[in-house]
Amino acid sequence: MGRDNVEFIQGSVTDLALLQRLFRGVEYVFHQAALASVPGSVEDPLATSEINIGGTLKVLLAARDNKVKKVIYASSSSVYGDTSAMPQKEDMPLNPISPYALTKLTGEHYCHIFRQMYGLATVCLRYFNIYGPRQSSQYAAVIPAFIQRACQGLPPVIFGDGAQSRDFVFVKDVVQANILAAESGAEGAYNIGSGRSITIRELAESILRVMGKNLTLVYEEPRSGELKHSLADITKARGFGYQPRWTLEDGLAETIAYFSEERNSP
Repeated sequence: MGRDNVEFIQGSVTDLALLQRLFRGVEYVFHQAALASVPGSVEDPLATSEINIGGTLKVLLAARDNKVKKVIYASSSSVYGDTSAMPQKEDMPLNPISPYALTKLTGEHYCHIFRQMYGLATVCLRYFNIYGPRQSSQYAAVIPAFIQRACQGLPPVIFGDGAQSRDFVFVKDVVQANILAAESGAEGAYNIGSGRSITIRELAESILRVMGKNLTLVYEEPRSGELKHSLADITKARGFGYQPRWTLEDGLAETIAYFSEERNSP
């Protein structure tokens, strides 16, 4: 890691004994661990449930037992389901349509219960589509998948007609949101996005334009459990100081530069 103030421990979020040991003397726990794939959750709902729900419960138990000051839980915009109401607001009805989304909503309910019953401060950040350098395309993250194919001279593959839209938020803005949520009095659920959306087709065209690639987009059948549209209302998160600083254009430029350099490095 190259830093004296960072300790890396390889383990599982489902290992309660490990969590109990690690949380001793800790003020804040940023719970980011999950199987974060909607298609993966459709294929294997049991593993997704055991890690996302079981792991979250164990994080909360260890935090409660060690008197952690606050748990910041990574939730997901997928809890809203496939709604036509835009933008999505925290007080909207929730309707998860995939096992992954259901596990994230269950984690929110557990956070609420631990806050009510045990006095453990929790805040749930409903991430929209995060992107940035070092992101893996392993979990169907569309931006690194598009960039990596374009780097190889291959056209981006779009599942569906490309008219589906997403709210993409740069990873550095998400880090800012986590720190602000921890240090403020924020509790409950908050949307973390950019407050703007773009279609997947427009996204692919923007990436090819920035990279100077002339490739014809490829379309395949849509995948089950995925939403048609998402757009965050971030008014509530602004209340604890959250303010996105990165435009999609600037974020894409930094992300493309990273993947291009990684591909060209020996």
